[in-house]
Amino acid sequence: MKCVIIEDEIPAQKILKNFIAKIPSLELVGNFKAAIEANAFLNTETIDVVFLDINLPDMSGLDFIKTIKNPPAIIMTTAYSEYAVSSFELDTIVDYLVKPFSFDRFLKAINKAKERIEVPEIITEDQEETIFLNVDKTLHKIVLNKILYIESARNYITVVTENQRLSYIDSLKSWNTKLPERLFVQVHKSFIINSAFVSKISGNTIFINDNKIPIGRTYKQSLLSKLGL
Repeated sequence: MKCVIIEDEIPAQKILKNFIAKIPSLELVGNFKAAIEANAFLNTETIDVVFLDINLPDMSGLDFIKTIKNPPAIIMTTAYSEYAVSSFELDTIVDYLVKPFSFDRFLKAINKAKERIEVPEIITEDQEETIFLNVDKTLHKIVLNKILYIESARNYITVVTENQRLSYIDSLKSWNTKLPERLFVQVHKSFIINSAFVSKISGNTIFINDNKIPIGRTYKQSLLSKLGL
């Protein structure tokens, strides 16, 4: 996490620098004695954490926060505990360190900042999207982006995953509207494939795991475009 110090007292700056240096996940990229000095830097650089004193020479730290567009996580540092209540009224403030503070207390504040900053793993719509197939009077749940390919034969469709082969009456055309366009492409009049599982292409044959799938002449260009070739 990139961080900056906005602190006018040199001893306090040294303590913060020392503590920051002990945490590998922190990178100090700026050190300022006044809010105005830091203003231009924060408006042009992407910063994760700001260690901000409340009593600064040009304006208070609390007033300065209100001037920052899209403020990062703020950890307040001050000798005056009475400001704590008003500090936490601002959502961007993750913790309040009263001087002098220990390294353990500093680390606790950093962990709070990490929780605020770290974005949970995003599950895409493709990953979440499922469908139930009614095959032989049984409903089978299928995760769409886990499908390897779909094969059409006469009036039947076979949906193939790594551990399932489900066949039932349907058309390939109807599946073109169900599948995520980002992953799936029709490669033959009888096949739609998941491009994420293509292991190799040899001539007019696609290999998906141990499955060989033909490429129709009229579909080859759209396949190559899907694969970025």
